[in-house]
Amino acid sequence: MPTLEELADSTALVRELEPVAATELDRHLSMVKNWMPHEYVPWAQGTNYDGIYGGQAWNEEQSPVDGVARTALVVNLLTEDNLPSYHRALSDITGRESAWGEWVQRWTAEEARHAIAMRDYMTVTRAVDPVALEEERMAHMSRGFESSNEEHVLKSMGYVSFQELATRISHRNTGRHTTDEGLDRLLARIAADENLHMLFYRNVMGSAFEVAPDASMVAVLDVAKNFAMPGSEVDGFARRSFAIAMAGIYDLRIHHDEVLAPVLRAWNVWDRTDFGAVGEQARDELAAFMADLDEGAKRFEEKRAQRAERAAARS
Repeated sequence: MPTLEELADSTALVRELEPVAATELDRHLSMVKNWMPHEYVPWAQGTNYDGIYGGQAWNEEQSPVDGVARTALVVNLLTEDNLPSYHRALSDITGRESAWGEWVQRWTAEEARHAIAMRDYMTVTRAVDPVALEEERMAHMSRGFESSNEEHVLKSMGYVSFQELATRISHRNTGRHTTDEGLDRLLARIAADENLHMLFYRNVMGSAFEVAPDASMVAVLDVAKNFAMPGSEVDGFARRSFAIAMAGIYDLRIHHDEVLAPVLRAWNVWDRTDFGAVGEQARDELAAFMADLDEGAKRFEEKRAQRAERAAARS
C-alpha cells in the first residue's frame, strides 16, 4: 500500500481545506457558549489545606466521590492539562496563519478553561488528593506528548475527530457516575464544548474524504487501529483504564458503538463509491478491525458480568 504522503501531500491539503476550516470556525463561534469557570465551583465549601495556611491535609474520607470516580477525574484532568503539547502538535500540522491558526488558538483557550474549572472544583470539594495530582501533572507534562498522528493532516484530523468524541463521553459518564450534582453539571458543560470541537474536526475530515478519498480512508484505518487517548502516557494508565471500563464509564463497547461507528457513518465510509483500489483495501481492513473490536467488546462485557455475579455472590 502506498504511503499516506504519496497518496496526498499534507501541506497541500492544509491549504485546500482552509476554506472548510474557516466555515467550521464560524459555525463553532456561532454555537459555542462563553461560560465562566468560577460560576461552576462551590467556593463556600472550600477550606485550607495543610501547609502555609495550617489547614487540614487531604484524606480519602473527605472525597465526595468514590475511588473509580477519582480515577476517572484524575485521568481526564491530566489529559486536559497536557494542552501545550497538543497545541504544538496541531499547529505544526496546520500552521498558525489563516483560519487554521485562529481555530487552534480558540480550541486551546477553550480546553484550558476545562482544566481550570475541573481543578478548581476538585480542589475546593476535596474530591482528589491535590498533592498527588500536582505531582502527576508535573510528571505527565514533563514527558510531553508525541504521536504518529502528527505526521499528516489527515491522520491528525481523523484522530481528533474520534478523540474529542471519546473525551465528551468520558466526561459525561464520569459526571453521572459521581452522583455529585455540581460535578455532573460542570462535566456536562465541558462535554458540550467537546462535542462542538468534535464537530469541527469531523466536518473538516468529511470534506477531506471528498478531496482525497483514498488517502483519507488509509489515514482513518491507521488511526482507528492504533487509537489511544492522550492520557495513555499517564503512569498506571492500563490499571486505571481497566477500573474505568469496569464501571462502564468508558469501555470497548462505548468505543466501538458510540465513538468509532457514528463518526465512520458521518463520513459515509461504508457506502462510498469513490474509492480506488487502495481505498477499497483500507475499507475492507477497517471492516475486519471493527468486527474484531465488536467481538472484543462482547468478551469484555461477559467477563464484567461474571465478575459482578461473583461479587454479588460473595456479598
